[in-house]
Amino acid sequence: MPWNEAVMPRLTSNAGQTPLPHQAGDPAAERATVSQYAWRGAWVVAAHGAYDLDSITPLEAALRTAVREHPKVILDASGITFADSTLLNLLILTHQAGTLRLAAPSQPLQRICEITGVDKLLEIRQTVDDAALS
Repeated sequence: MPWNEAVMPRLTSNAGQTPLPHQAGDPAAERATVSQYAWRGAWVVAAHGAYDLDSITPLEAALRTAVREHPKVILDASGITFADSTLLNLLILTHQAGTLRLAAPSQPLQRICEITGVDKLLEIRQTVDDAALS
């Protein structure tokens, strides 16, 4: 049984047959999404939702392609609601592969970057505009 199911049981209807709509704390309710766009000479990858081992793949693919194809890549991290070491590892690897700037990190991401010292390694800016102009 996956860890998140063991810790957060799902409420069901029909005697355990049909899951109810997304509940608070349900990982699907914080589904990770990635969007991308060009902005002021940089390529922006905007991440939203929770990122861990189970959800990192689309963001990993987007960042890998972005650093290969664009001289300046910005990760708009304002929409990240959860981050673990999987995301930190991806940020470090992306930074090593090309020019990455982290823009507007959410409080959870900012905190984990500070605790681990990753904030000293990455270029972190307050806004996407600041990251694009630097």
